Amino acid sequence: MDAIKQKTIKSSFSVSGKGLHTGLNLTLTFLPAPENSGYRIQRVDLESQPVIEAIAENVVETTRGTVLGNSDMKVSTVEHALAALYALGIDNCMMQVDGPEFPILDGSSIIYLDKINEVGLEEQNAPKDYYIIRKKIEIKDEKTGSCITILPDDQFSITAMCSFESKFINSQFATLDYMEDFATEIAPARTFIFVRDIIPLLEANLIKGGDLDNAIVIYEREVTQDKLNQLADILKVTHMDATKVGYIQHKPLAWENECTRHKLLDIIGDMALIGKPIKGRIIATRPGHTVNNKFARMMRKEIRKHEIQAPIYNPNDEPVFDNNRIRELLPHRYPMQLIDKIIAIGATTIVGVKNITSNEPYFVGHFPKEPVMPGVLQIEAMAQCGGILVLNQLEEPQRWSTYFLKIDNVKFRQKVVPGDTLIFRVELLQPVRHGISSMKGYAFVGDQVVSEATFTAQIVKNK
Repeated sequence: MDAIKQKTIKSSFSVSGKGLHTGLNLTLTFLPAPENSGYRIQRVDLESQPVIEAIAENVVETTRGTVLGNSDMKVSTVEHALAALYALGIDNCMMQVDGPEFPILDGSSIIYLDKINEVGLEEQNAPKDYYIIRKKIEIKDEKTGSCITILPDDQFSITAMCSFESKFINSQFATLDYMEDFATEIAPARTFIFVRDIIPLLEANLIKGGDLDNAIVIYEREVTQDKLNQLADILKVTHMDATKVGYIQHKPLAWENECTRHKLLDIIGDMALIGKPIKGRIIATRPGHTVNNKFARMMRKEIRKHEIQAPIYNPNDEPVFDNNRIRELLPHRYPMQLIDKIIAIGATTIVGVKNITSNEPYFVGHFPKEPVMPGVLQIEAMAQCGGILVLNQLEEPQRWSTYFLKIDNVKFRQKVVPGDTLIFRVELLQPVRHGISSMKGYAFVGDQVVSEATFTAQIVKNK
């Protein structure tokens, strides 16, 4: 049960190329970042060199890509780089760019991915803070028919289903069941555009850096030869036969559904803006940056409501330690043994269970007409979990006991009553030194935190 640690990159690296919309020559530098800092982007071309946090609330535009912005800066086309970071399990990274957008490179994530793999990853000390999906969460856009649903799963996975308004390319789907396959199945998928959309984008002063090396161009509705020639001249490519519809690019399609694979890539980049790695399965119908961002914002609100998640408890699973083993580790007996079983234990973390019945002895006086578990006993139960965690690592645990030295930051959020099942999660805040251990404990009923405390205990050898 040892926590998976956060990661950053081992050393800095840079990539250079033109911007898709501005056509500017841009350099983007990735740098290692400290624990719990997340993804941040800095505009080094601006005088104040402002930094923006890459989170969903900072998205200001989603028309032709994801644009982050505030009063100091804007930066666009960030999703391909973020997808590479997220897919590789990188939690913290600073990105410095010398212009208003990231370089488009080949229109995919593969160059970012390869560069990150060249420098390697570095494990940090802080635990990776997953948000585990416990129930169905969904957002719909009735106007566009877009829908994103996330369901419980033991890892992060995605299925994307796209329906294009085109006779040439209609419905496709793509699936990524394991993030380990991102490098081969999704990262090389390039961005795409329909010929019918190019002129309006050019008139809007966009896609100045677009060409047949960084995008798949789909010509599915015939136009006059003169109009197609005019477009070819703007894009600086050879004239094409206006009667031949199909895909137009220098490099052939890697997959028949490459466009939908790229949509899946975009989803990953936009989900990186949630700010936490997710364990859940996304099913996206007609995805796009707009609905992606709405979903990411909704997920951030959901996470704030459940900032501390309860451990997963399946009463059908065999306990790690049953009542008899707990008695071997702790000196407590009736009525002060307050842990029924241990369901998970690692080097620094433990999860214990206490079933609250109407027969608990303290209910006789606390209170006869309204039985409520005393808060002090909830803290005592947390400490017993912590004692098991520490004593289990000793050769002769029965010869040692643990005693409170200090209790801080105690909070009680709701009553604990008969019929409740208390789940305790306790973790060491630092290694045990000179027989002193500091711990943080939470007690849950269902998904809700009912109490919490930070406490320090001393491990003493019995006389």
